[in-house]
Amino acid sequence: MTALDQTQYSVLTENVRMKRSSGRSVIYKKKQEVLIMTQNEQSFEEKIRTLQKWIDESENTVFFGGAGVSTESGIPDFRSVDGLYSQKYDYPPEEIISHEFFYAKTEEFYRFYRDKLLAPDVKPNKAHLKLAELEAAGKLNAVITQNIDGLHQMAGSKKVFELHGAVSRNFCLECGKRFDAEYIMEHTPVPKCSCGGLIKPDVVLYNEGLDDNIVSGAIKALSGASLLIVGGTSLVVYPAAGLLRYFKGSHIVLINKSATAFDKNCDLVFNDSIGAVLDRIKA
Repeated sequence: MTALDQTQYSVLTENVRMKRSSGRSVIYKKKQEVLIMTQNEQSFEEKIRTLQKWIDESENTVFFGGAGVSTESGIPDFRSVDGLYSQKYDYPPEEIISHEFFYAKTEEFYRFYRDKLLAPDVKPNKAHLKLAELEAAGKLNAVITQNIDGLHQMAGSKKVFELHGAVSRNFCLECGKRFDAEYIMEHTPVPKCSCGGLIKPDVVLYNEGLDDNIVSGAIKALSGASLLIVGGTSLVVYPAAGLLRYFKGSHIVLINKSATAFDKNCDLVFNDSIGAVLDRIKA
């Protein structure tokens, strides 16, 4: 994984901030000719018909997803504090999956990583499958995901920008040799390479920069999109969420079970299961 160095990361963050300021009137502008009824006035069926119409008419649709897409496959949001978590870990999740913690307490990191972030038996759900179907039909240009589970590719999606990396990729810090997730599961407590080097997951930990090539690809996809569908995310994880400022298209649709601060900036909002919504869309 090629992480951004501090200078590049600062420039990227500043660019996103500048886009927020200079492009604010563009991203949130509603087309005058489209009458958007308030969420209270629209029924679920009316919203589905609107979303279907926009997808059918769009020449370039991009999907931006978060943890809520994968929770419907049975992958828990690692931030949720359940009884098992409370009993087994002495540190908050954000601290455990940080750059500093990985090197300082590697064994504890991998105990949490295997327990909470590796899910070898999970399968793509209705949302993953529908997005792959839309791409195959030429109605979806790209998937940008904050998830690291690889379920989009498993479902058949081809053009996927994994902002935070993927658990399926792991590499030796000494020689660069690559390893799959199965190797990590089997080699406990701390996986090592045959050369003796420490193996690190190809995922972006807290206090690490995003991969510059992935970010560039995501920005290009967002900048060229006419329809943006955001799903399964409350848009609180930065800098990933800040990339939405690059969208200059016609409509933003948000599908999330709970309300978010971003709802007011969207043309259409579903406070519902993303699988239930996308399953109603025809490719």
